[in-house]
Amino acid sequence: MQFFLEVLIGGLLAGIMYSMVAIGFVLIFKASGVFNFAQGSLVLFAALTYVSLVEREVPAWLALLVTLLAMLALGVLIERVVLRPLVNRPPMTLFMATLGLSFIVEGVSQILWGAQVHGLELGISDQPLEFAQVFVSSFDLFAAATAAALVAGLSVLVTRTRLGIALRAVADDPVAAMSLGISLPRVWSIVWAISGVVALVAGLLWGARVGVQFSLSLVVLKALPVLIIGGFTSVAGTIVAGLLVGASEKLAEVYLGPVLQGGIEGWFPYVLALAFLLVRPTGLFGDAVVERA
Repeated sequence: MQFFLEVLIGGLLAGIMYSMVAIGFVLIFKASGVFNFAQGSLVLFAALTYVSLVEREVPAWLALLVTLLAMLALGVLIERVVLRPLVNRPPMTLFMATLGLSFIVEGVSQILWGAQVHGLELGISDQPLEFAQVFVSSFDLFAAATAAALVAGLSVLVTRTRLGIALRAVADDPVAAMSLGISLPRVWSIVWAISGVVALVAGLLWGARVGVQFSLSLVVLKALPVLIIGGFTSVAGTIVAGLLVGASEKLAEVYLGPVLQGGIEGWFPYVLALAFLLVRPTGLFGDAVVERA
């Protein structure tokens, strides 16, 4: 039982890390209906910018501030240059635009900071902590607390502020929102900027966990099952789905891996996501599509 709890808790905490990336997708999709495949590249760009500045002996607080400003500016720039000219285009066109954008961001990252691998230290130890004879990583606890604070902040933003009301109005009916005087370009710019901040937080945590390298952008693939299961329009759903994905993949690897020759952790979440697509296509918390004749 002790071993089971350690695997389960480790999986739950890992799932929160997946949710950190998925939240960026949800924000963009909820506001504009665009599946932003470039979110993984934004995570890489943020982590690479921060660690490169620190390695150039820039104080950590200043490097964080500069990276934050860079991500805000990059989010707004992407909305103005890529999204705005493609308004009212087919969803596939927008998806392909963000797919191409992901390679552009990676290329710019390599031009600015090089392609070498970096280690990232946030000053958070990874020593195991014992709770009732169950050992838990202190870094994973820190990441979970950070994710919880981020989700709480975003939830307050969406539900308790004028911007959140405008965001929900745009998500429900853009034309009606415009008729009420809500500026769609302004809302989109703010959402893309917030998505850049989310990418910064995710990039620092993932970079500290696995190192800052160009494969970091592939973390986007881990977010896809989370999005499918939680729903593309629910911030809270990404957390629940992340916990489900993280726990199931770890438990499956430990208990089913020996039977299936191992290595199932990488693909088991997609089996789970496929099952949800067959049974509940909108996910656990996704908005159901209502069509009227």
